[in-house]
Amino acid sequence: MAQEHRAEGDQDSRGQEQVLGLVADPDMPTQAGARLSEGVTRWLEERTGLDWVVEVVSEPVAAGESSSERILEGVRRYREQRGWRFAVYLTDLPLLPPGGPLVSDVSTRWHAALISVPALGSILPYRRMRRVLTQVVADLLRGEQEEPDQERPGRGLAGRTSPVRRSGSTDARVDVRYTGTRVRGWWRLVTGMVFTNRPWRLLWGLSSALAAALAAAGFGLFTSTVWQIGDVLSPWRAAATSVFAVALMTTWLIASHGLWERIGGSGGAGRRVALLYNTSTIATLVVGVGLLYVTVYAVSFVAALSLLDQQVLASTLGHPSSIGTYARLAWMVASMALIAGALGSGLESDAAVRQAAYGYRERQRRKRKAEEKEADEDTQRGAAD
Repeated sequence: MAQEHRAEGDQDSRGQEQVLGLVADPDMPTQAGARLSEGVTRWLEERTGLDWVVEVVSEPVAAGESSSERILEGVRRYREQRGWRFAVYLTDLPLLPPGGPLVSDVSTRWHAALISVPALGSILPYRRMRRVLTQVVADLLRGEQEEPDQERPGRGLAGRTSPVRRSGSTDARVDVRYTGTRVRGWWRLVTGMVFTNRPWRLLWGLSSALAAALAAAGFGLFTSTVWQIGDVLSPWRAAATSVFAVALMTTWLIASHGLWERIGGSGGAGRRVALLYNTSTIATLVVGVGLLYVTVYAVSFVAALSLLDQQVLASTLGHPSSIGTYARLAWMVASMALIAGALGSGLESDAAVRQAAYGYRERQRRKRKAEEKEADEDTQRGAAD
C-alpha cells in the first residue's frame, strides 16, 4: 500500500485548493519529497496566488521500467486517479536517454514530470532537488498559459556553466528534457547514486564484521610483534596496507553476497546501466568499509593510549614512545583487524548488505509491484464473483 504524507494546509477547503502530487520511490526519494513539500507549497502559493496542497505518495512507479516516456505514462495515470492538478515523480533510478544522463522529463500535455534524483549529485542534494522541482513545476505552469512568461524557461537550471542542459525530445510525450553534460553530468550521476545508497548506514549493517575487527584489534594491541611491525612501517607501506584491507573486505562483500551485476548482451543501454550499478556498488562499499576502518582505528588509538604504558612500549621498541608511536601502532592494528573483519562480514544477512546495490533494490521493487498487482487482480476477481 502506498504511504502518504501531506504538507500543512486547510483540509476542509480541499475543493478550493490546487494539489501537486509528489510520487516518490521508497527510501531516500520519499524522505526527500516529505522534506521539500512545505517549501514547495509556499513557493507555489507565492507564484500563483492560489492555495496549494502538496501530497507525497511512496510508490515504485518505475519498477521494471527503463524508459522515461513509459514512466511518465504511469505518472499520468496516477495523477488522473488521484485528481491532482500536477504530478511529479521522484525516482532513484538512473535513466540514460541518448543525450546523456537524464535529470528531468516534463510533459505539459499530461501535467506530469519526473526527476531522476541520482543525476543531481551528492553535494547539497536537497537544495538541488528543490531547484529542479520548482523548475519543472514552473514548466508545467507555463505549459497551461496561452502566452509564455517573459522569463526564459530553464535559464537558472541550465545555464552556460551548469552541468545540466535543456533540450528537446524526439518523443511527442515529452515537451521539456533536462540532461547532464558529458563529464560533470556523469560524475554527478555516479556520486548521486552513491549518496542515494546512503553508505553510512552500511556501518551498522556490518555489525558482525565490526565485532570481528574489534576482537582482532584487541588481540593486536597486546602483541609485541604487532607493535614492532607498526613502528618500522613506512607511511607508504602503511597506506598500502590500509588500501589492501579495504579492497579485500569490499571484494569479499561483493563475492559473498552476490552484489555484482552481470554485464551481458542486453544492448548498449543495458550494459551501461549494469556498469553504473557496479560502479556505484563498489563506491558505496568502499565508503562504508572506509567508515568501518576509521571506527576501528579510532577505537584502537584510544585503547592504545589508555592501556599501553609508555615505558613498556619504549622498552619493547627500543626508543621513547610518543603520540606518533601510538598513532602508527593503531594504524597497523586497524589494518590487521579489518582483514579479520572481512571474514566476519560473511556472517552478515544478505538484506543488510544488499541494500548497497541498486540492482538488488530494483529487483525487490519489481517483486513488490508484481505481488501488489496480483493481489489487486485477485480482489477484482473476488468482487466479480
